[in-house]
Amino acid sequence: MGNKLEVGTIVEGKVTGIQPYGVFVSLDEETQGLVHISEITHQYVKNIQDHLKVGDEVKVKILAIDEDSGKISLSIRAAKEPPKRNRTKKRIGNAKKSEKTPAGFNTLKEKLQEWIEQSKREDLIKK
Repeated sequence: MGNKLEVGTIVEGKVTGIQPYGVFVSLDEETQGLVHISEITHQYVKNIQDHLKVGDEVKVKILAIDEDSGKISLSIRAAKEPPKRNRTKKRIGNAKKSEKTPAGFNTLKEKLQEWIEQSKREDLIKK
């Protein structure tokens, strides 16, 4: 290794090979590491070749270095900012309730009083 690589550092490399399980990235003349398919992007990756090709320059974060085997685990995903979450979706708990909320969307606490009242009604009691 030309320069000392450390876990947690972000370095640039070049994609040298693509396999179904990940891509091999050359960090320098002597050093190569593997980016597992799960570490390519923040989204689901079905086919790596939809995201990368041999010769692409990529920034990678060093996740682990096995001194015994010399294997280096890399991540493209960890070298990037995670995408901002779309906040336009509203949680059901925060939704405003209309006067006629469908029965399937009431909480148990809200329905409990209604059920108690129904149980007391004579016309609903089976005899």
